[in-house]
Amino acid sequence: MTGDAFEAQLVDALAEANLPTLLLALAELTGEDRWMEPPLRPVPARGPSDNDSGGFDQEVQQQIRDEATAILSAWKRGDLTPAPPPPPERLAQMLSMSLGELLPDGFGDLLAEEMGLADRHVEIGSPAERSALEVLVIGAGLSGLLAAIEMKRSGMQFTVVDKDAAPGGTWFENCYPGAGVDTPSHLYSLSFAQRSDWPRYFASRDQLFDYIASLADEHELGPHLRFGLEVTDAAWDEATQRWQVSAVDSEGQAHRFDPHVVITGVGFFNRPQFPRIQGLGNFQGPVVHTAQWRPELELEGMRVAVIGTGASAMQLVPRIAPITHRLLVFQRTPQWGIPHPNYTRAVSDRAMWLMKEVPFYQAWYRGRLLWTFGDRLRRQVQWDPDWRDSDLAVNDANDRTRRFLTEYIRSELGERADELFGKCLPDYPPFGKRPLMDNGWFRTMARDDVDLITDNISEITSDGIVTADGVLHEVDVIVLATGFQAQRMLTPMEIRGRSGRTLRDVWGEDDPRAYLGLTAPEFPNLFSLLGPNSFVGHGGSGILTIELQVRYVMEMLALMTRWGVTSVECRQEVHDAYNEELASALAQTIWAHRGMSTYYRNTAGRIVVPMPWTNVDYRQRVRRPDPEDFILNFDRASSSSATP
Repeated sequence: MTGDAFEAQLVDALAEANLPTLLLALAELTGEDRWMEPPLRPVPARGPSDNDSGGFDQEVQQQIRDEATAILSAWKRGDLTPAPPPPPERLAQMLSMSLGELLPDGFGDLLAEEMGLADRHVEIGSPAERSALEVLVIGAGLSGLLAAIEMKRSGMQFTVVDKDAAPGGTWFENCYPGAGVDTPSHLYSLSFAQRSDWPRYFASRDQLFDYIASLADEHELGPHLRFGLEVTDAAWDEATQRWQVSAVDSEGQAHRFDPHVVITGVGFFNRPQFPRIQGLGNFQGPVVHTAQWRPELELEGMRVAVIGTGASAMQLVPRIAPITHRLLVFQRTPQWGIPHPNYTRAVSDRAMWLMKEVPFYQAWYRGRLLWTFGDRLRRQVQWDPDWRDSDLAVNDANDRTRRFLTEYIRSELGERADELFGKCLPDYPPFGKRPLMDNGWFRTMARDDVDLITDNISEITSDGIVTADGVLHEVDVIVLATGFQAQRMLTPMEIRGRSGRTLRDVWGEDDPRAYLGLTAPEFPNLFSLLGPNSFVGHGGSGILTIELQVRYVMEMLALMTRWGVTSVECRQEVHDAYNEELASALAQTIWAHRGMSTYYRNTAGRIVVPMPWTNVDYRQRVRRPDPEDFILNFDRASSSSATP
C-alpha cells in the first residue's frame, strides 16, 4: 500500500478508532508520555464498555485523529523511527497512566506476554535429550493443541488423541443456536496467535471453531493428531517409568500407548450433566442436551421446553424464541445477566484495518482487556468482613454492581416488570456464580410467547412436564440446558497411579485436588491442564491460564530432559500445604457464600473449580517448577529418588 493510499485509509478508519487504545499505540511508537497525560488522558470507563471516545469532547477527539494521521503517515513513509521497545514495567506504567488506575506489582510481565511482546516458549535440550521422552496429550481442544504446538516447536515426540472427529473440544461439541464465547474475542485467543480479523467482539461458536482448526493447520499438527479415540484408562508402570494407556475407537477397537508423560487437556466442560427427573425417559418427543445438539432438530412452530437457566440457556433461549410457537423456560435459580455493548456487535472493516495496520494498536487493545476484563474484577469476589449485608453483596463494589444490575433487569422487563421482576431477580450476590453476558435474556422473558416457570418439576410424562403445582405443561421438544459435570474432573477415565489407587479413589466422585491445579501425589508424570481450582472465576480468559500452565509443563519437561529424570511426582506435603493455603484463600471469596447453588462447589460444599488468585499471582506461582516440590527419579530400573 502506497503512502497516499495508506493515509486515505487511515483517515477513514480513525473515525472508528478506540481512542484510549490509539493513544497508547502512539505513546509506544513515539516513546512520548504526552499521549497519556492531560489533556489526552482518557476519562475512566463506566461499566464494561470499551470507552471508545475516551470521554473526550469532539474537538479533542478530532485533534487526536489529526495528530495520529500525521505521525502514522510519517512512520509508514519511513520518516519516523519507532522508539525502543518498552520493558515490562514501562508497559504497566503506560497502561496505568491511561486507565487512571494503579496496577499490581508484576502486571507488566504478564502484560508483555499477553501483548505478544514476550515469548512464553520453552526450548528443550538437544535432539538426543528430547527423544528420551514420549508424551501423550489427551484432548484436542485449545489446551491440548497449545501443548502440541509448544512440543512441536521444541522438537518433542508426542501424540494427541481425542474422542471427537475434529479438533476444538468444547467448541466442536457445543453447536447449539447462539453458542459463543463470553470473553472478548481479542482476549480469548493465544498470545502468539492473535487475530486482527475477528468478525465479532464476542466470537460465535463457528468463528471459534474455525480459529482452533486454523491453529492445527498453521502449525502442521496433522501427523500428531488421532481422532475418534476415547481414552478409557491409564496405569503407571513403575518398572518401565511409563504410562500404559488404553483407548477405544468408534468401532470398539482397542488402541494402546505407552508414553513417559501424559498431559490431559479435557477441561471440565466436556461431559454433559443430565438432570435426575422422574419420567425423563418416557417423553415421546425429542430430548436433547445443549452439549449434544442435533443441527437437524426442528424447533420452528414447536412448543419447546428449556430446562435450566445457566450460560447455555442464556445464549440459546433468545435465539430460538422468535421461531418457536411457545417457549417454556423452567428455572431453578435466576441468573445475573451483565450487559455489554459489544456482546452482539460486529467488528467493522475499519476496526479490523486498524488492528492489522496500525503498529501496537491490536496489542494495546488486548492489553486493556487483560486488565478491565480480568484482575480488575477480582475485588468483586472478595469478602469484606465489615460489610453490613452479606446476603446480597460481599463488599461495596459488589453492592454497586448489584444495584446497577437490579435496575437493569427491571428496565429490560419493560411493561412486564411487575409480573416478572421477582422471578428474574437473583437473591445472591453478583459474581457468586459464573458471570453471564446478557444476550437479550430478560427481554425474551418478557415476550408474550415465552413462559418463565419457577415451580419445581415433579415429573416428565409422554407429552409434557408436570410441575409441583400439579400443572401439566404440554410440549413437543425438551432441551436440557443443565451444564456439565465440572466437579468430576477427568471422568470417566480410570487413571491408576504408582500406589495402585485410582484418581477416583483419591478424589472421590467430586472432590478433585491438585498442586497448582496441575499435578498430584501418587501420579508421576501426569499433568492436567485446567485442573482443580485453576479456573479464573472473577473474570478474564481461560486461555491465559492454559498458556501459563503449558509453560510450566514445558519447563518440567525441559528439566527432565536436561537432568535425565525419568519421573516427577509432587511431594505429598507440598500438595497438602498448597491446598491448605488454597482453602484459606477461597474461604474469603464470594464462592463460599452459602446462599446459592453453583457448579463451582461439590456436593460437600468445597470449592473445586475456581482459584482465589489473581492472574498475576498465579503466573508467579507457575512461572517455573521448583525441583524441591517433586520426587525426582533418575533410574528406570528402580524407584529410588533424589534431587540434584
